[in-house]
Amino acid sequence: MSILPERIRQAALHAQSALADESTPFVRNAWYVAALAGEVGRQALARRLLGVPVLLFRKLDGSAVALEDRCAHRSFPLSRGTIDGDTVVCGYHGARYGGDGRCTGVPSQAQVPPGAMVRSFPLHESGALLWIWLGDPALADPAALPQQPWMDDPAWVSSTDRLHLKASYVRLHENLLDLTHLSFLHANTFGTPDYASAPFEARVDEAAGRFSLHRSVSPTRLPPLWALPTGLDGVDAARVVTSTFHSPALHVVGVKFHALDRPEAEQPSRAIRTAHIVTPETATSTHYFIQHARNFAIDDAAVTDFMHEQLLKAFQEDVDGLEAIETLLGGYGERQPEISFHADKASLAMRRHLKQRADAEAGR
Repeated sequence: MSILPERIRQAALHAQSALADESTPFVRNAWYVAALAGEVGRQALARRLLGVPVLLFRKLDGSAVALEDRCAHRSFPLSRGTIDGDTVVCGYHGARYGGDGRCTGVPSQAQVPPGAMVRSFPLHESGALLWIWLGDPALADPAALPQQPWMDDPAWVSSTDRLHLKASYVRLHENLLDLTHLSFLHANTFGTPDYASAPFEARVDEAAGRFSLHRSVSPTRLPPLWALPTGLDGVDAARVVTSTFHSPALHVVGVKFHALDRPEAEQPSRAIRTAHIVTPETATSTHYFIQHARNFAIDDAAVTDFMHEQLLKAFQEDVDGLEAIETLLGGYGERQPEISFHADKASLAMRRHLKQRADAEAGR
């Protein structure tokens, strides 16, 4: 039985019905990251993306191929077969497939049956990332890739990694568009007590599908992750953060730091950018790719290693928290409607946007 007054409960349920969650169909007409470029080689890589089993490998010329990981004959995973030149050989009955997904040979008969083919998906390699299009291939425009120039800019040094999240990709985007949780979920890594109460501004651009939260934490004392590499340890500083949803696949968090004892313009630039690259695996699991970059100490490998290690600890806290939510809700038969805070304005707009795109693709 609900503890909420019925009028409030119905209003909350109505508002929640317009928001994307783990039950919302995937937005398929968008570019997603299938893998880090370095993950894909001559060995078959199996990965489930937006619920679709996908086989990734590189041809002899180095170009990457993405095929549906299912033999057209009896649905044996092609990733359990072998790569012979530019051909995939099924490990069940030996059917052979070219990089375009067409079956080119069947050992037990002379002719290939009509319609013997699997789906081939558009791929685009950009820097450290391999992007895939799982929707209508006629709409796969490389110009629509949600990349950022800094990802490949030599003035920024970056590191990459991949985490596996047993939770909905929608929850991950909402987590990234919130960041009030830094004072609590990340109290042991890069959160500070003053972060949650610092002033913020939600920026919503419905037409462009871009949603961001801007927050200025000043004065503050930076946690070691930022204080040590920037040289701002033990001094009053400003921490200015903008977290932006760019697409169903990409979320970028940018942070600038400066000391408060002199004008910012007189100080060297100290900025970091983190691409949180989000690819749904299933409705309740997500491939979480990360590219973290900075524009200071770019020749110092020790700083790269330190920041990478510390950031992974912080992002693992997000993974643990979101998985705890998913586990709780997974066995929760009589859910109560969620009540939102003012800081949720941008994330609520983002969830409405995802729901509207999914509904539009489904013709609703």
